[in-house]
Amino acid sequence: MKPSIPKGTRDFLPQQVNRRNYIFDTIRSVFVKYGYQAIETPVMENLSTLTGKYGEEGDRLLFKVLNNGDFLKKADAAALEAGDSNKLIPSISKRGLRYDLTVPFARFVVMCQNDLSFPFKRYQIQPVWRADRPQKGRYQEFYQCDVDVVGSSSLSYEAELVQIYDEVFGKLGVKTITRINNRKILAGIAEVAGIAKQMVTMTVAIDKLDKIGLDGVKNELSNRGIGDAAIERITSILEIKDVDALATALDGSETGQEGVAEIKTVMEYLEGYEFQNQLQFDVTLAPGLNYYTGCIFEVNVDTEAHPDVKMGSIGGGGRYADLTSVFGLKNMPGVGVSFGAERIYDVLEELQLFPAEDSAALKVLFVSFDDASHRYAFRCLNQLRAAGINADLYPDPVKMKKQMKYANDRQVPFVVLIGDNEMETGQLALKNMETGEQEQLTVEALIERLS
Repeated sequence: MKPSIPKGTRDFLPQQVNRRNYIFDTIRSVFVKYGYQAIETPVMENLSTLTGKYGEEGDRLLFKVLNNGDFLKKADAAALEAGDSNKLIPSISKRGLRYDLTVPFARFVVMCQNDLSFPFKRYQIQPVWRADRPQKGRYQEFYQCDVDVVGSSSLSYEAELVQIYDEVFGKLGVKTITRINNRKILAGIAEVAGIAKQMVTMTVAIDKLDKIGLDGVKNELSNRGIGDAAIERITSILEIKDVDALATALDGSETGQEGVAEIKTVMEYLEGYEFQNQLQFDVTLAPGLNYYTGCIFEVNVDTEAHPDVKMGSIGGGGRYADLTSVFGLKNMPGVGVSFGAERIYDVLEELQLFPAEDSAALKVLFVSFDDASHRYAFRCLNQLRAAGINADLYPDPVKMKKQMKYANDRQVPFVVLIGDNEMETGQLALKNMETGEQEQLTVEALIERLS
């Protein structure tokens, strides 16, 4: 059998795992600094938990898990015979792989509410799955790094999340643009255009603006039954860059004015904050997830600073007022953002921003000439490991050429050679694999040299 893995998934070599951990550790350090606590939720959720939360397209991209045992035994016979998969699924699948970490978090909050202190600030770094078409920067299995707070409507949290984005990407060395909008502004646009009931249709079209352009958005709106006058009003508002000008354009929409006021409040909180990256208000920002009700965010690589990087968003999120009410808990507003770890990895790799020295990599390899020196090397090795140095010993005193080839293959920066002379004098031969230089050191001096 030829070995393979499912499309849209990947294996990771040791260096890749170490680099991914560098990303996770950097993100985690900022989350913890801002007072967020770690939680974890199951890989699988009940489909009833997941469906209806992500919009029509999101539901389509859910991975469904077949029921245990003979799943066809209780299948809807009529749906099976008709080949109607939508009607068949409820009878053969009750669970699905999580699509994101936000909806499971809302479910978690409801189930664990008596064990939590509100406002509850949580972070979560776990994989999610989406049955999307794989392409560069888009996978069917990928990690999300989420940070959310529930139990407060304070817009200071929106400002805090902007700071978290700014600080994380500052630490990673990536120049980014964090775009901010408000779902209420989008609702206001639909209201003043006279299509309030078609707001979701409008936002789905606007969300494709980067891909299909303004003319494409106009065609999409027209194809979905929206009139020319409404389309003209919508597209004219989408060209507004200034928040005050937007307030004038949304005159007559109370909801739209609330959205503008919230954007202004977030900006006021951020006055005096020294940004490492850019923050921009963008009225065209319109993510398709239905559960957002207030401020929304999206982070992209700054193409002026990194012109060769072609990548979609590397982060996003927003305010949700009533996500937990779906699970029976009302008056639990929340806001959160996510980091797209897989895309961030690809960006750091393309820009060569990973640290030159891998703290998790092997730092020194002991090699020996015979059985006696091999046992001596083992005892020295233990002392280095006790001192916290990543060290290893080649398992057999075979030909030196083979041992040194292994050291090169592992890209070990230092090798310690041990033979009769080293055992007699206690002076170990340390070789720098990059320069070829060699020096004699005691174990104690060796530990100090490598620490």
